[in-house]
Amino acid sequence: MKTLLRKTAIAAMFAALPLAQASAEEVLIGLITKTNTNPFFVKMKEGAEAKANALGAKVSSFAGRFDGDTDSQVQAIENLVAAGAKGILITPSDPQALAPVVKRARDAGVLVIALDTPFSPASVADATFATDNFKAGEMIGQWAKAKLGDNAKDARIALLDLSTANITVDVARNQGFLTGFGIDTKNPDINRDEDDSRIVGNDVTQGSEEGGRRAMENLLQKDPSVNLVYTINEPAAAGAYEALKAVGREDDVIIVSVDGGCPGVDNVEAGVIGATSMQFPLKMASLGVEAVVEYAKSGVKPGATPGKSFFDTGVELITDEPVNGVSSSTSKEGKGKCWG
Repeated sequence: MKTLLRKTAIAAMFAALPLAQASAEEVLIGLITKTNTNPFFVKMKEGAEAKANALGAKVSSFAGRFDGDTDSQVQAIENLVAAGAKGILITPSDPQALAPVVKRARDAGVLVIALDTPFSPASVADATFATDNFKAGEMIGQWAKAKLGDNAKDARIALLDLSTANITVDVARNQGFLTGFGIDTKNPDINRDEDDSRIVGNDVTQGSEEGGRRAMENLLQKDPSVNLVYTINEPAAAGAYEALKAVGREDDVIIVSVDGGCPGVDNVEAGVIGATSMQFPLKMASLGVEAVVEYAKSGVKPGATPGKSFFDTGVELITDEPVNGVSSSTSKEGKGKCWG
């Protein structure tokens, strides 16, 4: 009786949900992003929907209310499994906390692909399509070190991370940046354990412009001599710049970031960001949709780039101030491929 009531309740709940309804021939694919406001995830949605339309599939999109909203992502996975989705593409807000619900989805025969942010461990999902986030951080670290030259040994570095939860993408970018700059990262699997005197401190941004501004203000109070700022993404970089501008420091502090979105490339051209590592979220989502459609037809799951635990969708350094030893493209070149 309890089972019957539960099934009835679930059926009633999903009857009211705005899930895209796939026909008998269509493949239903779920896309779950961290938020629906970050332009990075907006571009993912565009890529998924365009590819699904081309292949005759259907995408139902969900997002957290904020970066870190794990509960909403759990509910979205459960919704999609109940609706008969063949595959789920997800940028996990908490790669560890989501593991149990992902396992249940996979046990139900749903293909689960992580986009951008790997699960911890990566084997929680069937596959991962992502930027090599460590390399993305390493590239901006190498650029910053070369840009500062002899002054790199006296740098005053502010690290504007995503959160304190040691989320995979957050750690990879942060540790990549420090490695590229030549700083010992101690335990490479966590942030904030370094003891290099050049690091002023870490603060969290939740990946937002407001978070970047607030974090930058906090670290400037701690040490007004900051001259190099690493940010988890370009919205945080824009916020950091506003905080620096408010105290007249915008022209003597270097900001580096990761994203490569069109607004971020514009900020490279404007001198707001010194260098950024460009990702390709539209490509991630498009490949994910293709993989789910193929899985629905043949049962074949996607593989990984040789030598890596994920399929590497590429990364490129964008700057208008090139340095020796670090390959890069200009902002003008970046505008032609931002978030493709």
